[in-house]
Amino acid sequence: MAKNIELLLTENVEGTGIVGDVVKVRKGFARNYLMPRSMATKPSEELIKSLAGKRADALKQIEVQRAERKETISKLDGYQLTLIRSCNDMGILYAAVTQHDIVVALTAAGFTGIKEREVRLGQTIKRVEHYELSVKFDSELEATIKLDVQADRPLDLRRNEPAAPAAGEGAAEGAEGAVPSEKRAKDRTAKAAKEDNEPKAKAGTFEKRTPASDAPKSDAAEKPAKGEKKSKK
Repeated sequence: MAKNIELLLTENVEGTGIVGDVVKVRKGFARNYLMPRSMATKPSEELIKSLAGKRADALKQIEVQRAERKETISKLDGYQLTLIRSCNDMGILYAAVTQHDIVVALTAAGFTGIKEREVRLGQTIKRVEHYELSVKFDSELEATIKLDVQADRPLDLRRNEPAAPAAGEGAAEGAEGAVPSEKRAKDRTAKAAKEDNEPKAKAGTFEKRTPASDAPKSDAAEKPAKGEKKSKK
């Protein structure tokens, strides 16, 4: 079953065609949007001829619009746009800048006729910073503008940056980090064993050796050997 249907446009339909064009569109788009609004109908030779004058006017209008867009693009290219937004101390916006915000700001600056879908952000704008975005009407009409998002109050963003390491400190940390973890573990184990042994050596008791001359004489030394007479004094 065909999903598309052929219709004759009786009005200009952006993104689809201009009056007098015979186009193929999806059935749902035709039944739910185009035909209920009398923007399209079933094509016939008579209807096409009757719309010839209206089509000529539409073509002239398109040429005028294109000339206006060319002028707008030439002025927009390189344009500097500044927006003031509320943010926290880190420079993060409380609400991201949207395509609608850009269109409103450009309209206020005198650039009329720009639609939200024609603004190409390229990224989410959610912090105080400089950005580049484009306004694109078609493949040949595109301009790049610069966006400067500023805070609504003075900020010291440098205060939030991490402090640089002191001279020599980073090198020392790097040298320590270069030691393999296994070697560090062995060094810690050896140091702990040394500390455990030192107190034991100090608290230990040592046996005092007595000189041979001071040693007490035993009874066996005083008594003469058997069969030996005791010498007279």
